Amino acid sequence: MTSIADTNHFLREDPWRIFRIMAEFVDSFETMSKIGPAVSVFGSARMKPGHPYYKKSVELSRQLAREGLAVITGGGPGVMEAANKGAAQGKGRSVGLNIELPFEQQPNAYANVPLDFHYFFSRKVCFVKYSMGFVYMPGGFGTLDELAEVATLVQTERLPPFPLVLFGREFWSGLLRWMRTQMRDKNGFIGKTDLDLFTVTDSVEGAMEAIMTYVRQEGLPKHVPEAFA
Repeated sequence: MTSIADTNHFLREDPWRIFRIMAEFVDSFETMSKIGPAVSVFGSARMKPGHPYYKKSVELSRQLAREGLAVITGGGPGVMEAANKGAAQGKGRSVGLNIELPFEQQPNAYANVPLDFHYFFSRKVCFVKYSMGFVYMPGGFGTLDELAEVATLVQTERLPPFPLVLFGREFWSGLLRWMRTQMRDKNGFIGKTDLDLFTVTDSVEGAMEAIMTYVRQEGLPKHVPEAFA
């Protein structure tokens, strides 16, 4: 039960948090506004380097960087490390938006544009504001959270129809089946074409095609990777 003293302490301290929040936005916006078109890659922090999806994350991000696209991750281990590694190998902008956590999350060594966050929500804003494509490797609650967040923004047209790539048919098939049967067909909680927002693939080539098709359609400018080497 919260005491009156605890409540008063919260009321005294809370306004000052606004300045910390503002500082996170100012610092991150200043840096992120310079990276150019980017793709965010999400996935499990617990994935080991020998895992097939880790290796595919490296290769996909290397190819994205060679096409002049920045790669944004959560800056930690697992898939995030793999994607930052691939982007760095491709001599591109490898962005790591690291979050302060009491366990699990430590910044990886491959982000050449590192940023640290205290608040999840300000970090999320940077993922969405500065990306024109999103790749979802297999992951846990954090990956599902980002998937639902961005899909909602695209569905409601608060974002353009950015490519949303679900990488790994076996991993995502159960969730997509549930969405189709429970959310769409049985209850009508989503529209008939809402699942068309997703591109499902098992290949780096399939993910690249979805992303580069959008880049070509929109005529997006690209950074030359060598300029950032």
